[in-house]
Amino acid sequence: MDTFLLLAGFLLTLIGIIGSFIPILPGPPTGWAGLLLLYLTSIVPMDWWVLGITLGIAITITILDYIIPAMGTKKSGGSRYGMWGTTIGLIIGLFSPIPLGFLIGAFIGAFIGEMIYDSKDTSRATKAAFGSFLGFLTSTFIKLIVSIFFLGFFIVKFWGYKDAFFSF
Repeated sequence: MDTFLLLAGFLLTLIGIIGSFIPILPGPPTGWAGLLLLYLTSIVPMDWWVLGITLGIAITITILDYIIPAMGTKKSGGSRYGMWGTTIGLIIGLFSPIPLGFLIGAFIGAFIGEMIYDSKDTSRATKAAFGSFLGFLTSTFIKLIVSIFFLGFFIVKFWGYKDAFFSF
């Protein structure tokens, strides 16, 4: 059972990193679930402080994930159409054969969303799309850093108990 929890936890922390880019997957909470599975093994002693602090970080980052892009859009004069366009463009860009298509898709989606909102003012739409895009990048970067930290913490914690995991 410990091996299953270890592998599932490691997989969840990796999915957490992927979830930093994909809006459908909650990156930091998924990575935190991986840490929880590591601590649920019979080998790694339960540390409620670590789990509580990392859970607080995951929840805070998840909340900020909704606030930061909205702030970027609002500060640059954008609308909800730009925010929705960013998300839709990101998802479409993920399936694009173009390298870093998700970034290009997010920007183009934000621009198209702003043009749908106000098709007469392309300079405002460009500025709003750029603000929405910067908010998205900032939020994604923060989620990525936290998710990588969770993976690193998982590996360091596992490494401290590796002999117990592999003693037969």
